[in-house]
Amino acid sequence: MRTEDLLRELAPQVLTALVRRYGVFDSCEDAVQEALLAAALQWPEGVPDNPRAWLVTVASRKLVDQIRSDAARRRREDLTTPQSELLSTAEAQDDSLELLFHCCHPVLSAPSKIALTLRAVGGLTTAQIAAAFLVPEATMAQRISRAKQSIRGESLAMPEEARDGRLAEVRHVLYLIFNEGYTTTGGSDLTAPELSTEAIRLAQMLHRLVPDDAETAGLLALMLLTDARRPARTGPHGELIPLAEQDRTSWDSALIAEGIELISRTLPRGEVGPYQLQAAIAAVHDEAPDAKSTDWPQVLALYDILAQFGPNPVVALNRAVAVAEVHGPEAALELLEALAREKRMARHHRLLATRAHLLEKLGRHAESVAAYRDAARHTTSAPERRYLADQAQRVKGVCRESPGGGVIS
Repeated sequence: MRTEDLLRELAPQVLTALVRRYGVFDSCEDAVQEALLAAALQWPEGVPDNPRAWLVTVASRKLVDQIRSDAARRRREDLTTPQSELLSTAEAQDDSLELLFHCCHPVLSAPSKIALTLRAVGGLTTAQIAAAFLVPEATMAQRISRAKQSIRGESLAMPEEARDGRLAEVRHVLYLIFNEGYTTTGGSDLTAPELSTEAIRLAQMLHRLVPDDAETAGLLALMLLTDARRPARTGPHGELIPLAEQDRTSWDSALIAEGIELISRTLPRGEVGPYQLQAAIAAVHDEAPDAKSTDWPQVLALYDILAQFGPNPVVALNRAVAVAEVHGPEAALELLEALAREKRMARHHRLLATRAHLLEKLGRHAESVAAYRDAARHTTSAPERRYLADQAQRVKGVCRESPGGGVIS
């Protein structure tokens, strides 16, 4: 195992061990980060026999160094003896799940939960997280610091019913991390693979710790089945390639097989939820050998069930795409007109891009060009902007050619 991967795996375990013993999350987290940095510098010359014990010992010393008051000095004396107890706790139990729940505390905003999870559980540095979200490192450092202060004094331990209540929040945070990695909201690259990879790793860990939770299994299956397409989503120059035009032979067949096996094993339980349904939809797409072979009636039926879980503009938009394939573009355009009345979706680039695609299929080329250009103006992703602008140019000269292209996926 690479040093980087080993450190990422051990980071949440070491942090949990320290927080359990000392109870000061922010100080413990800082100490663990310093220990990880020391390991990154020293371990290439040779990994210690017990790397977790090494990290716990070094982090504990770093924590002691942070203590300044007389009371803290007295506590330091206490910290010098119970290492065996601390290590046995760390080695006997993987408490990463509790740390995940801790980072998804209800008092934190969604961006703070994401940042703290990536830092404390994912083992990413502040600089890495800042780069992934295209914000200055100082800004991200302040965000993480405020998050740690907000949950200062909160215990890792929680009643089982409280943990069950927070499980949905944990899943949502991992879902948001994955989505940002799969299609970044800004910047020059379409994807941020380190984020989607980390989200999958954390979802796998969560699934191992709550194997009977159907929605956690569904979330993991959704990530696997979606991430399997990543190699085909961009061309040699980083240009976006829509789902219908992707080279499906370059999809990751191992991830597809794993995702299909997982969702096939989970769905029969009868506890169907939104993540399982989204995974089932992804499986239908992944199983089709080409775009024309996609079982769109099945996709539409799954979206109909998914829509029953409550209003969701993204689900409604994706359902409209399925309606276009099953019932034609006119029926789908009517759905988009209704969706556009919602304030948060009226100028959303995905809705505008879908509208442009449907107008093109109907031969309404001038309107399609305008919609593609409008969509390009409203996206913050450079690859999506270039793709949409190219579509506008293509449709502009397509009057004597057969239409092509596709919606962003």
